[in-house]
Amino acid sequence: MYEIFSELLHKYGVTPYKVSKETGVSQSTLSDWKRGISTPKLDKMQKIADYFGVSVEYLMSGVEQEELRKPKLTSKDERDIAKTVEGLMERLESNDGAPLYFNGVEMTPESKILFEQQLKSLVTTVKEINKVKYNPNKNKK
Repeated sequence: MYEIFSELLHKYGVTPYKVSKETGVSQSTLSDWKRGISTPKLDKMQKIADYFGVSVEYLMSGVEQEELRKPKLTSKDERDIAKTVEGLMERLESNDGAPLYFNGVEMTPESKILFEQQLKSLVTTVKEINKVKYNPNKNKK
């Protein structure tokens, strides 16, 4: 756990002394934490987490709570997403060679690429939501 605290110190360019002074958590508490003698109590952990703008969960594990709950996509899920996006793009472009328009302006090749990337992001998000919604016990940590 102290490793994460140390990384945050380095990231923000502050010293344990400065954190101690600005949070009210004693240097001896931080020192004991570093040596593995103890772990700061929850109220002190919250002060440290607030100081760095992270959650207590992050301070203790290095992972935000949302990341713990986020379902992992399998390679099959990735293939399904790619197939769905490819199918949607083909359907959009299959109007007998007619160009795609957005707000009355023909889409450029660059716009089509951006549209496809956004479509993939949307399909991925829906897939993640559905994994939690329809398989809630499978994705618990």
